[in-house]
Parts: sequence; structure tokens; C-alpha cells
Amino acid sequence: MGPFWFIVLRMATNSNVVPNLTQNTTPHPAPEAEEIYRRWIKFLDDEFIRHRSPERRAEIVRDQLTQLYLGRPHGGKLNLTLTSELPGNVLSLSLDPENVTLEAEHFADVDHDRFAPRKPLLWFWQMFDRSPIGLNNWLGLRFRCMLGRHIFDHMGSGVKIYHGVDLTYGYNLSIGDGTTIRQRALLNDRGGIKIGKNAVIGSFSRIFSHIYSPENMDRVRLLSTTIGDGARIGTHEIVMAGAHVAPGEVVGRFPMGQG
Repeated sequence: MGPFWFIVLRMATNSNVVPNLTQNTTPHPAPEAEEIYRRWIKFLDDEFIRHRSPERRAEIVRDQLTQLYLGRPHGGKLNLTLTSELPGNVLSLSLDPENVTLEAEHFADVDHDRFAPRKPLLWFWQMFDRSPIGLNNWLGLRFRCMLGRHIFDHMGSGVKIYHGVDLTYGYNLSIGDGTTIRQRALLNDRGGIKIGKNAVIGSFSRIFSHIYSPENMDRVRLLSTTIGDGARIGTHEIVMAGAHVAPGEVVGRFPMGQG
């Protein structure tokens, strides 16, 4: 055993400090898998750059989800008359974004022209995370960043978005360089959310940009929300519409040491 690993083991055994290992120890897929993953993400990125129409994007997403969920290419005529095949038909049809409705489509303030080309990608985002490969962390981080560049108003470099993050419109969302968004966070960007550089959004947190009238729940007021550079939003915290979290500010409880 070399001297480096002796030091690491001594640190792990004799103190509460978690050793900061080198980049080479970062979990990684096997080389063959990594090459396939990168090719798939590059293919999708190129397709979404090339095709902006909602119809063509829906076809791309349908074909990809059919293979992810059913393990076969899309195609073949469905037998819609057999009751015994109804569940399979429902699944097959629902893999096509044109056959689903999203909650955001029911909001009166949605910009249909901006939302339409993003809807297939939002459905892809949700269904990827619910698929058998959704918890593949290495792939998922890169997949969501690729999609984010086609969905968000701005997507910085080095962003990490973990499993199950929920979006509303997407086109009113701006994320700065180096930001981390932990699992199951909600980014309800109806009125606009801007997240600065190197911010951290904790697991299961909720960030809003709209408020309801107490007299009439159908009346909505849109208020942009800003999370400053290096800010920290704690787990399960709620940031209300119109909030301006200052750079470096910590909202709620966050697992940070005393130095």
C-alpha cells in the first residue's frame, strides 16, 4: 500500500473528515458504456438543434422513449379493439408528447409559442427520470444539462441537476455557471427564476415566482425570483415569489460546518 492510501485510511479512521480524493477516483461508467452514453447525448443534442418544430421534436422524443420503455423501435399498428391490450396501448400512446397534457398547458399565463417547442423536451425530462435509467447518476447529470440548453432561457456551464427536479415552463428559467440543484427540487418559473453562479438548491426545496389572490385562486400575480451567486437554499425550504436571495446568503438549515 502506497503512502497516499495510508494517509487516506488514517484520515478516515482517526477523524471525522471525509478525504477529498483526486479526480481519478470519481465514479465512472465502464469505457464502453461511457462512449455509448456520450454518443447518445450528442445525437440528441444535434437533433434538437436541427429541429425546432414541436411536431418533429415530439416524434424524436416518442421514438426515444419507446426504446427506453419498451425496448423496441417505434412502429407497428396498435390493435385498439382488444380490451386485453388497452394498458399496453395506453402506455405506447402516452410515450408520444402529442398525446399527453402537462399541467403548465392549463395556466392562463403560458406563452404557447415559447412553450410548444419545449413541451416534448419537458416530457422527455420527466419520463427519463421515471425510466429504469433515470437513477444512472453519471448519465443523468449530462442528459439534463443537454436538455436544459434547449429548454431554459440560460444554462451555464458546469451545472449539476439531480434526479427528479420538477420544472414548469422552462423558458423563464436562468441558471448560472457551477450551480447545483439537488434531487426533487421544484423550479416553478411562471414569473421567472434567475439562479446565479455556484448556488446550491437543496433537495425537495420549492422556488416559486407567482402568487395567488386570497379572494380568487384563479387570479395569479407573476413575480420574478432571484437566487444570488453562491447562495444556499436548504433542504425542504420554500422561496416565495418575488424573493431576492442575496449572494452568499443561506436560506434555512444547510449542512455546513464551522470551518
